[in-house]
Amino acid sequence: MIRPRPMSIGPGAIRRRRSTGRLNSPSNPIWTPGIVMSALLAASLACSRPPQKEPVTLTFLDIEWDMSVRPLAAEDLQAFTRATGIRVKAIPRPDGALNQLALWRELLQKGSAGPDVLGIDVVWSGVLSQYLMDLKPHFPDLSSASPEVLASYTVGDKVLAIPHHAYMGVLLYRTDLLQRYGYREPPRTWTELETMASRIQAGERARGEKDFWGFVWQGAAGEGLTCAGLEWQIGEGGGRIIEDDRTISVNNPQAILAWQRARRWVGSISPPSVVSYAKWDADNAWSAGKTAFLRGWASDDSLITGLTPPPTGTTRYGVTSVPGGSAGRASTLGGNGLAVSRASSHAREAIELIRFLRDRDLERASDSAQSEPPARLELHELPAVLKPFSPPAGSKHVGGGVVTRPSIVAGQLYEDVTKAYIRQVRSVVTGEKQPAAAALALERELVAITGFRPGPPATRD
Repeated sequence: MIRPRPMSIGPGAIRRRRSTGRLNSPSNPIWTPGIVMSALLAASLACSRPPQKEPVTLTFLDIEWDMSVRPLAAEDLQAFTRATGIRVKAIPRPDGALNQLALWRELLQKGSAGPDVLGIDVVWSGVLSQYLMDLKPHFPDLSSASPEVLASYTVGDKVLAIPHHAYMGVLLYRTDLLQRYGYREPPRTWTELETMASRIQAGERARGEKDFWGFVWQGAAGEGLTCAGLEWQIGEGGGRIIEDDRTISVNNPQAILAWQRARRWVGSISPPSVVSYAKWDADNAWSAGKTAFLRGWASDDSLITGLTPPPTGTTRYGVTSVPGGSAGRASTLGGNGLAVSRASSHAREAIELIRFLRDRDLERASDSAQSEPPARLELHELPAVLKPFSPPAGSKHVGGGVVTRPSIVAGQLYEDVTKAYIRQVRSVVTGEKQPAAAALALERELVAITGFRPGPPATRD
Protein backbone atom coordinates (compact mmCIF):
# COMPACT_ATOMS: atom_id res chain seq x y z
CA MET A 1 0.00 0.00 0.00
CA ILE A 2 1.24 3.48 -0.86
CA ARG A 3 1.15 5.78 2.16
CA PRO A 4 0.30 9.47 1.66
CA ARG A 5 3.06 12.05 2.29
CA PRO A 6 2.46 14.00 5.51
CA MET A 7 1.90 17.79 5.15
CA SER A 8 4.98 19.82 5.94
CA ILE A 9 4.18 22.52 8.49
CA GLY A 10 7.57 23.98 9.04
CA PRO A 11 10.45 23.28 11.41
CA GLY A 12 8.19 21.42 13.80
CA ALA A 13 7.91 18.57 11.28
CA ILE A 14 11.57 17.69 11.64
CA ARG A 15 12.34 15.20 14.42
CA ARG A 16 15.39 13.13 15.26
CA ARG A 17 15.12 9.46 16.24
CA ARG A 18 17.05 8.60 19.39
CA SER A 19 18.29 5.25 18.11
CA THR A 20 19.67 6.20 14.68
CA GLY A 21 19.58 9.99 14.55
CA ARG A 22 17.78 9.70 11.15
CA LEU A 23 15.45 12.49 10.20
CA ASN A 24 11.73 11.97 10.25
CA SER A 25 10.69 10.86 6.74
CA PRO A 26 7.62 9.62 4.88
CA SER A 27 8.74 6.06 5.50
CA ASN A 28 9.10 6.60 9.22
CA PRO A 29 6.64 9.22 10.49
CA ILE A 30 6.35 10.05 14.17
CA TRP A 31 3.22 12.28 14.04
CA THR A 32 0.64 12.11 16.77
CA PRO A 33 -2.83 13.66 16.74
CA GLY A 34 -1.86 16.07 19.58
CA ILE A 35 1.17 17.40 17.75
CA VAL A 36 -0.81 17.96 14.55
CA MET A 37 -3.63 19.81 16.37
CA SER A 38 -1.19 22.04 18.30
CA ALA A 39 0.67 22.96 15.15
CA LEU A 40 -2.51 23.73 13.23
CA LEU A 41 -3.84 25.84 16.12
CA ALA A 42 -0.60 27.84 16.30
CA ALA A 43 -0.69 28.48 12.57
CA SER A 44 -4.32 29.57 12.77
CA LEU A 45 -3.63 32.04 15.59
CA ALA A 46 -0.68 33.49 13.71
CA CYS A 47 -2.86 34.13 10.67
CA SER A 48 -5.73 35.68 12.68
CA ARG A 49 -3.53 38.08 14.77
CA PRO A 50 -4.29 41.68 13.63
CA PRO A 51 -1.31 43.57 12.18
CA GLN A 52 0.35 45.99 14.59
CA LYS A 53 -0.87 49.58 14.01
CA GLU A 54 1.55 52.24 12.93
CA PRO A 55 1.77 55.24 15.32
CA VAL A 56 -0.46 58.16 14.33
CA THR A 57 1.43 60.97 12.61
CA LEU A 58 -0.12 64.43 12.71
CA THR A 59 0.68 66.89 9.96
CA PHE A 60 1.30 70.30 11.52
CA LEU A 61 1.28 73.40 9.34
CA ASP A 62 2.99 75.64 11.85
CA ILE A 63 3.18 79.37 11.27
CA GLU A 64 6.20 79.34 13.61
CA TRP A 65 7.83 76.43 11.79
CA ASP A 66 11.32 78.01 11.69
CA MET A 67 12.70 75.99 14.60
CA SER A 68 16.07 77.78 14.39
CA VAL A 69 14.28 80.93 15.50
CA ARG A 70 11.95 79.19 17.96
CA PRO A 71 13.81 76.19 19.43
CA LEU A 72 11.14 75.86 22.12
CA ALA A 73 8.62 74.89 19.43
CA ALA A 74 10.74 71.90 18.38
CA GLU A 75 11.25 70.89 22.00
CA ASP A 76 7.50 70.98 22.64
CA LEU A 77 6.73 68.71 19.68
CA GLN A 78 9.38 66.23 20.77
CA ALA A 79 8.03 66.24 24.32
CA PHE A 80 4.50 65.60 22.99
CA THR A 81 5.69 62.54 21.05
CA ARG A 82 7.52 61.16 24.10
CA ALA A 83 4.42 61.63 26.25
CA THR A 84 1.83 60.24 23.83
CA GLY A 85 3.57 58.24 21.11
CA ILE A 86 1.88 60.47 18.53
CA ARG A 87 4.31 61.74 15.94
CA VAL A 88 4.20 65.25 14.49
CA LYS A 89 5.45 66.26 11.06
CA ALA A 90 5.91 70.02 10.66
CA ILE A 91 5.45 71.49 7.19
CA PRO A 92 7.68 74.35 6.00
CA ARG A 93 5.98 77.64 5.23
CA PRO A 94 6.97 80.67 3.13
CA ASP A 95 7.71 84.13 4.48
CA GLY A 96 5.08 86.84 4.34
CA ALA A 97 1.57 86.67 5.80
CA LEU A 98 -0.22 86.87 2.44
CA ASN A 99 1.97 84.13 0.94
CA GLN A 100 1.30 81.96 3.98
CA LEU A 101 -2.44 82.50 3.76
CA ALA A 102 -2.42 81.39 0.12
CA LEU A 103 -0.60 78.16 1.08
CA TRP A 104 -2.91 77.48 4.04
CA ARG A 105 -6.00 77.81 1.85
CA GLU A 106 -4.53 75.63 -0.91
CA LEU A 107 -3.66 72.80 1.50
CA LEU A 108 -6.96 72.97 3.39
CA GLN A 109 -8.85 72.60 0.12
CA LYS A 110 -7.26 69.13 -0.21
CA GLY A 111 -9.51 67.85 2.57
CA SER A 112 -8.22 64.81 4.47
CA ALA A 113 -4.99 64.95 2.45
CA GLY A 114 -4.26 68.35 3.98
CA PRO A 115 -2.86 69.26 7.41
CA ASP A 116 -4.40 68.10 10.69
CA VAL A 117 -3.27 70.94 12.95
CA LEU A 118 -2.65 74.50 11.81
CA GLY A 119 -1.12 77.54 13.36
CA ILE A 120 -3.16 80.43 11.97
CA ASP A 121 -2.53 84.15 12.02
CA VAL A 122 -4.77 86.14 14.33
CA VAL A 123 -6.56 87.65 11.31
CA TRP A 124 -7.29 84.40 9.41
CA SER A 125 -10.23 82.98 11.38
CA GLY A 126 -12.87 84.62 9.22
CA VAL A 127 -11.03 83.91 5.97
CA LEU A 128 -10.58 80.18 6.73
CA SER A 129 -13.72 79.59 8.81
CA GLN A 130 -15.27 77.08 6.37
CA TYR A 131 -12.28 74.73 6.79
CA LEU A 132 -11.82 74.81 10.58
CA MET A 133 -13.36 72.81 13.42
CA ASP A 134 -15.20 74.52 16.28
CA LEU A 135 -12.95 73.93 19.30
CA LYS A 136 -15.16 75.57 21.91
CA PRO A 137 -16.73 72.26 23.11
CA HIS A 138 -13.27 70.76 23.64
CA PHE A 139 -11.82 73.68 25.63
CA PRO A 140 -14.40 74.83 28.19
CA ASP A 141 -11.70 76.58 30.29
CA LEU A 142 -10.88 79.48 27.96
CA SER A 143 -11.67 82.11 30.57
CA SER A 144 -7.94 82.56 31.22
CA ALA A 145 -7.35 83.83 27.68
CA SER A 146 -7.24 87.57 27.01
CA PRO A 147 -10.70 88.67 25.77
CA GLU A 148 -9.13 90.75 22.97
CA VAL A 149 -7.07 87.79 21.80
CA LEU A 150 -9.85 85.19 22.05
CA ALA A 151 -12.28 87.42 20.16
CA SER A 152 -9.95 87.39 17.15
CA TYR A 153 -10.39 83.61 16.83
CA THR A 154 -14.15 83.64 17.40
CA VAL A 155 -16.57 83.67 14.46
CA GLY A 156 -20.20 83.82 15.56
CA ASP A 157 -20.43 81.43 18.50
CA LYS A 158 -17.55 79.23 17.31
CA VAL A 159 -13.96 79.33 18.56
CA LEU A 160 -11.93 78.31 15.52
CA ALA A 161 -8.48 78.46 17.10
CA ILE A 162 -7.00 78.34 20.59
CA PRO A 163 -4.71 81.32 21.34
CA HIS A 164 -1.09 80.19 21.21
CA HIS A 165 1.18 83.25 21.12
CA ALA A 166 0.12 86.89 21.14
CA TYR A 167 2.25 89.55 19.48
CA MET A 168 1.93 93.30 19.84
CA GLY A 169 3.43 96.15 17.91
CA VAL A 170 6.14 97.88 19.99
CA LEU A 171 8.80 100.53 19.64
CA LEU A 172 12.38 99.35 20.22
CA TYR A 173 14.84 102.07 21.18
CA ARG A 174 18.56 102.48 21.85
CA THR A 175 18.95 103.31 25.54
CA ASP A 176 22.58 104.34 25.03
CA LEU A 177 21.63 106.88 22.36
CA LEU A 178 18.80 108.32 24.40
CA GLN A 179 21.25 108.84 27.24
CA ARG A 180 23.90 110.31 24.93
CA TYR A 181 21.48 112.96 23.65
CA GLY A 182 19.91 113.78 27.00
CA TYR A 183 16.58 111.94 26.82
CA ARG A 184 15.38 110.25 30.00
CA GLU A 185 12.43 108.39 28.46
CA PRO A 186 11.45 107.05 25.04
CA PRO A 187 8.88 108.99 22.97
CA ARG A 188 5.21 108.71 23.83
CA THR A 189 3.92 110.58 20.77
CA TRP A 190 4.84 110.61 17.08
CA THR A 191 5.82 114.28 17.42
CA GLU A 192 8.30 113.40 20.17
CA LEU A 193 9.65 110.51 18.07
CA GLU A 194 10.22 112.81 15.07
CA THR A 195 12.13 115.30 17.22
CA MET A 196 14.27 112.70 18.98
CA ALA A 197 14.95 110.64 15.84
CA SER A 198 16.00 113.74 13.88
CA ARG A 199 18.39 114.95 16.58
CA ILE A 200 19.97 111.52 17.20
CA GLN A 201 20.32 110.90 13.45
CA ALA A 202 22.13 114.23 12.92
CA GLY A 203 24.39 113.60 15.89
CA GLU A 204 25.37 110.10 14.85
CA ARG A 205 26.11 111.17 11.30
CA ALA A 206 28.33 113.93 12.66
CA ARG A 207 30.20 111.20 14.57
CA GLY A 208 30.92 109.40 11.30
CA GLU A 209 27.88 107.08 10.96
CA LYS A 210 26.86 108.38 7.54
CA ASP A 211 24.25 105.66 6.91
CA PHE A 212 22.53 106.07 10.27
CA TRP A 213 18.76 106.72 10.36
CA GLY A 214 16.46 107.78 13.16
CA PHE A 215 13.47 105.49 12.61
CA VAL A 216 12.90 102.26 10.63
CA TRP A 217 9.60 100.46 9.96
CA GLN A 218 7.97 98.03 7.53
CA GLY A 219 6.85 99.84 4.38
CA ALA A 220 6.76 96.95 1.90
CA ALA A 221 3.54 95.72 0.31
CA GLY A 222 2.63 93.30 3.10
CA GLU A 223 0.50 92.85 6.19
CA GLY A 224 3.12 94.67 8.26
CA LEU A 225 2.08 97.92 6.57
CA THR A 226 -1.56 97.33 7.51
CA CYS A 227 -0.47 96.88 11.14
CA ALA A 228 1.69 100.01 11.17
CA GLY A 229 -0.86 102.12 9.28
CA LEU A 230 -3.62 101.14 11.69
CA GLU A 231 -1.46 102.28 14.61
CA TRP A 232 -0.76 105.62 12.91
CA GLN A 233 -4.42 106.43 12.30
CA ILE A 234 -5.93 104.98 15.49
CA GLY A 235 -3.60 107.21 17.54
CA GLU A 236 -5.21 110.25 15.90
CA GLY A 237 -8.77 108.97 16.21
CA GLY A 238 -8.84 107.82 12.58
CA GLY A 239 -10.73 104.58 13.21
CA ARG A 240 -10.13 100.89 12.45
CA ILE A 241 -10.58 101.00 8.65
CA ILE A 242 -13.90 99.13 9.05
CA GLU A 243 -15.73 99.40 12.37
CA ASP A 244 -17.45 96.53 14.18
CA ASP A 245 -20.85 97.81 12.99
CA ARG A 246 -19.69 97.42 9.35
CA THR A 247 -19.08 101.13 8.83
CA ILE A 248 -16.22 101.88 6.43
CA SER A 249 -14.53 104.69 8.35
CA VAL A 250 -11.12 105.06 6.71
CA ASN A 251 -11.86 108.22 4.71
CA ASN A 252 -11.62 110.80 7.49
CA PRO A 253 -9.38 113.81 8.29
CA GLN A 254 -7.59 112.04 11.17
CA ALA A 255 -6.51 109.04 9.07
CA ILE A 256 -5.43 111.36 6.25
CA LEU A 257 -3.32 113.39 8.72
CA ALA A 258 -1.64 110.21 10.01
CA TRP A 259 -0.74 109.00 6.50
CA GLN A 260 0.60 112.43 5.58
CA ARG A 261 2.89 112.39 8.62
CA ALA A 262 4.26 108.96 7.67
CA ARG A 263 4.99 110.25 4.15
CA ARG A 264 7.06 113.02 5.73
CA TRP A 265 9.31 110.45 7.46
CA VAL A 266 10.50 108.87 4.19
CA GLY A 267 13.87 110.36 3.31
CA SER A 268 14.00 112.52 6.45
CA ILE A 269 14.20 110.27 9.54
CA SER A 270 13.59 107.02 7.62
CA PRO A 271 15.62 105.80 4.62
CA PRO A 272 14.00 106.26 1.19
CA SER A 273 14.14 102.46 0.78
CA VAL A 274 11.95 101.95 3.87
CA VAL A 275 8.94 101.75 1.51
CA SER A 276 10.30 98.36 0.40
CA TYR A 277 11.33 97.08 3.85
CA ALA A 278 9.82 93.77 4.93
CA LYS A 279 10.17 92.57 8.52
CA TRP A 280 13.66 91.15 8.13
CA ASP A 281 14.92 94.27 6.36
CA ALA A 282 13.80 96.44 9.26
CA ASP A 283 15.16 93.98 11.83
CA ASN A 284 18.52 93.84 10.05
CA ALA A 285 18.87 97.63 10.12
CA TRP A 286 18.22 97.51 13.86
CA SER A 287 20.59 94.61 14.52
CA ALA A 288 23.34 96.36 12.56
CA GLY A 289 23.07 99.39 14.82
CA LYS A 290 21.91 101.66 11.99
CA THR A 291 18.79 103.13 13.60
CA ALA A 292 17.74 104.67 16.91
CA PHE A 293 14.12 103.45 16.81
CA LEU A 294 12.43 100.41 15.27
CA ARG A 295 8.74 99.67 14.98
CA GLY A 296 8.84 95.94 15.73
CA TRP A 297 6.99 93.14 17.47
CA ALA A 298 7.10 91.69 20.96
CA SER A 299 5.50 88.43 22.04
CA ASP A 300 4.04 87.31 25.31
CA ASP A 301 7.08 85.03 25.56
CA SER A 302 9.74 86.58 23.31
CA LEU A 303 11.04 88.88 26.03
CA ILE A 304 12.00 85.73 27.95
CA THR A 305 13.53 83.77 25.11
CA GLY A 306 15.39 86.81 23.77
CA LEU A 307 14.22 86.68 20.16
CA THR A 308 15.24 90.30 19.56
CA PRO A 309 19.01 90.67 20.01
CA PRO A 310 20.58 93.97 21.04
CA PRO A 311 21.91 96.03 18.14
CA THR A 312 25.61 96.06 17.26
CA GLY A 313 27.60 98.41 19.46
CA THR A 314 25.46 98.13 22.59
CA THR A 315 24.45 95.51 25.12
CA ARG A 316 21.20 97.19 26.18
CA TYR A 317 18.04 98.39 24.52
CA GLY A 318 14.49 99.25 25.46
CA VAL A 319 10.97 98.22 24.50
CA THR A 320 7.90 100.41 24.86
CA SER A 321 4.42 100.87 23.41
CA VAL A 322 4.02 102.31 19.94
CA PRO A 323 3.80 106.14 20.09
CA GLY A 324 0.44 107.80 19.62
CA GLY A 325 -1.26 111.06 18.81
CA SER A 326 -4.14 113.17 20.04
CA ALA A 327 -6.34 110.10 20.67
CA GLY A 328 -3.77 108.06 22.61
CA ARG A 329 -1.56 105.09 21.87
CA ALA A 330 -2.41 101.72 20.39
CA SER A 331 -0.37 98.67 19.39
CA THR A 332 -1.74 96.34 16.72
CA LEU A 333 -2.52 92.84 17.96
CA GLY A 334 -0.75 90.04 16.13
CA GLY A 335 0.03 86.43 16.92
CA ASN A 336 -1.24 82.98 16.16
CA GLY A 337 -3.66 80.35 17.36
CA LEU A 338 -3.91 76.58 16.94
CA ALA A 339 -6.71 75.18 14.79
CA VAL A 340 -7.87 71.77 13.54
CA SER A 341 -8.96 71.04 9.99
CA ARG A 342 -12.57 69.87 9.71
CA ALA A 343 -11.36 67.20 7.28
CA SER A 344 -8.69 65.77 9.62
CA SER A 345 -8.71 61.99 10.05
CA HIS A 346 -7.04 62.41 13.45
CA ALA A 347 -9.15 65.08 15.12
CA ARG A 348 -8.85 63.50 18.58
CA GLU A 349 -5.07 63.39 18.42
CA ALA A 350 -4.97 66.91 16.95
CA ILE A 351 -6.95 68.27 19.88
CA GLU A 352 -4.61 66.40 22.22
CA LEU A 353 -1.63 68.19 20.65
CA ILE A 354 -3.28 71.59 21.05
CA ARG A 355 -4.11 70.86 24.68
CA PHE A 356 -0.51 69.79 25.31
CA LEU A 357 0.95 72.93 23.71
CA ARG A 358 -1.53 75.14 25.57
CA ASP A 359 -0.54 73.58 28.89
CA ARG A 360 3.12 74.26 28.08
CA ASP A 361 2.22 77.89 27.31
CA LEU A 362 0.42 78.27 30.63
CA GLU A 363 3.38 76.78 32.50
CA ARG A 364 5.76 79.24 30.86
CA ALA A 365 3.42 82.17 31.54
CA SER A 366 3.32 81.19 35.22
CA ASP A 367 7.11 80.95 35.34
CA SER A 368 7.59 84.29 33.58
CA ALA A 369 5.23 86.06 35.95
CA GLN A 370 7.54 85.10 38.80
CA SER A 371 10.80 86.00 37.07
CA GLU A 372 12.52 89.21 36.11
CA PRO A 373 12.99 90.12 32.44
CA PRO A 374 16.53 89.97 31.08
CA ALA A 375 18.84 92.62 32.55
CA ARG A 376 19.73 93.98 29.14
CA LEU A 377 16.11 95.08 28.51
CA GLU A 378 14.59 98.33 29.66
CA LEU A 379 10.81 97.96 29.67
CA HIS A 380 8.69 101.08 29.56
CA GLU A 381 4.93 101.53 29.13
CA LEU A 382 4.29 98.26 27.40
CA PRO A 383 0.88 97.21 25.99
CA ALA A 384 -1.49 95.89 28.63
CA VAL A 385 -1.63 92.40 27.08
CA LEU A 386 2.03 91.90 28.02
CA LYS A 387 1.07 91.63 31.67
CA PRO A 388 4.14 89.77 32.95
CA PHE A 389 6.34 92.59 31.63
CA SER A 390 4.31 95.63 32.62
CA PRO A 391 6.11 98.38 34.55
CA PRO A 392 5.99 98.01 38.34
CA ALA A 393 3.05 99.33 40.31
CA GLY A 394 3.25 103.07 40.80
CA SER A 395 4.95 103.68 37.47
CA LYS A 396 4.54 107.25 36.27
CA HIS A 397 2.89 106.35 32.97
CA VAL A 398 0.41 103.80 31.72
CA GLY A 399 1.17 101.75 28.62
CA GLY A 400 -0.84 101.93 25.42
CA GLY A 401 -3.77 99.73 24.50
CA VAL A 402 -4.23 97.12 21.81
CA VAL A 403 -6.13 97.52 18.54
CA THR A 404 -7.31 94.67 16.33
CA ARG A 405 -7.54 94.66 12.56
CA PRO A 406 -11.06 94.36 11.06
CA SER A 407 -10.66 90.69 10.19
CA ILE A 408 -13.73 89.31 11.93
CA VAL A 409 -16.15 91.92 10.59
CA ALA A 410 -14.72 91.49 7.07
CA GLY A 411 -14.79 87.69 7.38
CA GLN A 412 -13.77 85.86 4.20
CA LEU A 413 -13.27 89.23 2.49
CA TYR A 414 -10.47 90.35 4.80
CA GLU A 415 -7.73 89.37 2.35
CA ASP A 416 -9.20 91.71 -0.27
CA VAL A 417 -9.67 94.43 2.35
CA THR A 418 -6.09 94.37 3.57
CA LYS A 419 -4.67 94.25 0.03
CA ALA A 420 -6.67 97.35 -0.88
CA TYR A 421 -5.51 99.13 2.28
CA ILE A 422 -1.86 98.22 1.65
CA ARG A 423 -2.06 99.42 -1.94
CA GLN A 424 -3.49 102.83 -1.06
CA VAL A 425 -1.29 103.51 1.96
CA ARG A 426 1.79 102.62 -0.08
CA SER A 427 0.66 105.04 -2.77
CA VAL A 428 0.88 107.74 -0.11
CA VAL A 429 4.24 106.85 1.49
CA THR A 430 5.84 106.41 -1.94
CA GLY A 431 4.55 109.83 -3.04
CA GLU A 432 2.38 108.43 -5.81
CA LYS A 433 -0.87 109.88 -4.40
CA GLN A 434 -1.96 112.60 -2.06
CA PRO A 435 -3.40 111.22 1.22
CA ALA A 436 -6.92 112.60 0.67
CA ALA A 437 -7.14 111.08 -2.82
CA ALA A 438 -5.90 107.71 -1.53
CA ALA A 439 -8.42 107.71 1.33
CA LEU A 440 -11.32 108.42 -1.02
CA ALA A 441 -10.17 105.75 -3.47
CA LEU A 442 -9.85 103.23 -0.63
CA GLU A 443 -13.32 104.02 0.68
CA ARG A 444 -14.85 103.38 -2.75
CA GLU A 445 -12.86 100.18 -3.15
CA LEU A 446 -13.93 98.84 0.25
CA VAL A 447 -17.58 99.62 -0.48
CA ALA A 448 -17.29 97.62 -3.69
CA ILE A 449 -15.58 94.71 -1.91
CA THR A 450 -17.83 94.45 1.14
CA GLY A 451 -21.10 96.22 0.34
CA PHE A 452 -20.79 98.08 3.66
CA ARG A 453 -21.66 101.77 3.99
CA PRO A 454 -19.21 104.65 4.63
CA GLY A 455 -19.38 106.54 7.90
CA PRO A 456 -17.37 108.14 10.72
CA PRO A 457 -14.93 106.27 12.99
CA ALA A 458 -16.26 104.78 16.21
CA THR A 459 -15.30 106.53 19.43
CA ARG A 460 -12.69 104.64 21.43
CA ASP A 461 -13.41 103.84 25.07
